[in-house]
Amino acid sequence: MERIRMNLPKGPDTLCFDKDEFMKEDFDVDHFVSDCRKRVQLEELRGDLELYYKLLKTAMVELINKDYADFVNLSTNLVGMDKALNQLSVPLGQLREEVLSLRSSVSEGIRAVDERMCKQEDIRKKKVIVEQIVESHPDGLQIMYAKLLEFVPHHCRLLREVTGGAISSEKGNTVPGYDFLVNSVWPEIVRGLEEKLPSLFNPGNPDAFHEKYTVSMDFVRAFERQCGSQASVRRLRAHPAYHSFNNKWNLPVYFQIRFREIAGSLEAALTGVLADAPAGSPFCLLASHRTWSGLQRCWSAEMFLPGLTHRLWRLTLQLLARYSGFVRELLLRPISNESAKDIKKPLVTGSKDPSVTQGNGEDQGSGPSETKPTVSISSAQLVYVVADLDKLQEQLPELLETIKPKLEMIGFKNFSSISAALEDSQTSLSACVPALSNRIIQDLSESCFSYLKSALEVPRLYRRTNKEVPTAASSYMDSALKPFHQLQSGHKDKLKQAIIRQWLEGALSESTHKYYETVSDVLSSVRKMEESLKRLKQARKSTPANPVGPSGGGMSDDDKIRLQLALDVEYLGEQIQKMGLATKDIKSFPALAELVAAAKDQATAEQP
Repeated sequence: MERIRMNLPKGPDTLCFDKDEFMKEDFDVDHFVSDCRKRVQLEELRGDLELYYKLLKTAMVELINKDYADFVNLSTNLVGMDKALNQLSVPLGQLREEVLSLRSSVSEGIRAVDERMCKQEDIRKKKVIVEQIVESHPDGLQIMYAKLLEFVPHHCRLLREVTGGAISSEKGNTVPGYDFLVNSVWPEIVRGLEEKLPSLFNPGNPDAFHEKYTVSMDFVRAFERQCGSQASVRRLRAHPAYHSFNNKWNLPVYFQIRFREIAGSLEAALTGVLADAPAGSPFCLLASHRTWSGLQRCWSAEMFLPGLTHRLWRLTLQLLARYSGFVRELLLRPISNESAKDIKKPLVTGSKDPSVTQGNGEDQGSGPSETKPTVSISSAQLVYVVADLDKLQEQLPELLETIKPKLEMIGFKNFSSISAALEDSQTSLSACVPALSNRIIQDLSESCFSYLKSALEVPRLYRRTNKEVPTAASSYMDSALKPFHQLQSGHKDKLKQAIIRQWLEGALSESTHKYYETVSDVLSSVRKMEESLKRLKQARKSTPANPVGPSGGGMSDDDKIRLQLALDVEYLGEQIQKMGLATKDIKSFPALAELVAAAKDQATAEQP
């Protein structure tokens, strides 16, 4: 029957969509949104939908006002309806009994017809025998009589044994060409569920919806097994009631609810201050923990549905892409010298629009409107990010093994494409590590050299101060090495030793190279000062014992400076070796050691 079309109110001409689209039988939300997005942005579409919703609401109020009396009298007209329905139950029951009686009569009629047909077949065979006897024998009548006496008793006994049991019972219970389970039982089941349990199909509570859908689909499979043949199963799946039942389950709405749960939880962890992962998590940061939890949840028994496999796979790739983008955003944040727990105040207020929550979760036509760093990040948090990246990449193969059985459920076999897609995501994550490592190395190097440059203050400590000859390294050296010891001791359980070694060598190489230049400048300055004093002494033709040192002789101030710098560099080399590194692998350290060794030799050679 042709579908009755409603007259929707006309909207303004500025609407980005045609109101008649909503009344089409094949209307699809995803297609509608995708088509509108080709013309306008989502914000404008939402505004137009809200405007037209107000028009519909106004039209509904006008319609109610127009037929207000009918609406008021509706409950009055229904008074006594229960009594009328009860009165119908008795005649309907009688009608049911009559139908059953008629059905029994029809079955008996079918059985009687089958018996008559068997008798007719028997008569036909006898006729053939009679004709053959008559044509072949002159005394055919006598022979025919004898054959009949021999044939009839045996045939009747066989007919009773065969038709009296199997045929009669089968024909009495079924109607030829009519599939009772498909055409009678199944439509009644669907009608009863739709009328008595309409809440069964409500996706508002996703956990309950998932349970009800799973149980219902198990029932459908069990019902199909009762059909008895593949042809019956095909008839069931082609039946309108079967399609009606499946279409009642709004899987896209269920997915959207799950999507918002996962994406919303993730975005809350990605925006603003970085929080630590909960206790017991294999990750360091909450953002990494929720990314992995979201990936696992997509394919968990509590959320996965075979009909949503393609959407869940797309969400899996979106989550990985969003996390990769988040890591790249962290590289834009300034490094704070505060500890991770003390970073609370945002530096810049940026957009909080999550790229993973645009549209319906499947359309990625445009990226985030703005991606600016919102808060600073500590050097420890940068280390946590690298550790989490490494951990997440290790667990992706585990995720693949979880996904494979789910894909097999829908008959998917091309696992190479799935593996390739995950490998691409893994490559995208790996690509972030070098930039993070460089930034960590740079921060370590700057922290170290901020103390090593105190070598410039060594001359001031010894010139005209009459200090004792140095015997130990300067105190600034321990402060300079502190970040490296903290890296080794504080993160050895989170990072691979190869990564820690790479950072130590890189940061020590950079800071030592700058330290070499600083020490070289100090020694050069000391040498120039000595030469200036010697020229001044020669000009005055005076012979003081030590114009810049103690009047009683001993090591000069310049030699004390040289010796102190040599002790500092020697201590640095010892600490490098205690870290498990070789000094030859540290850029500029061999040259630095050679430089201060020559200065030390010069200082000690001048002693008596």
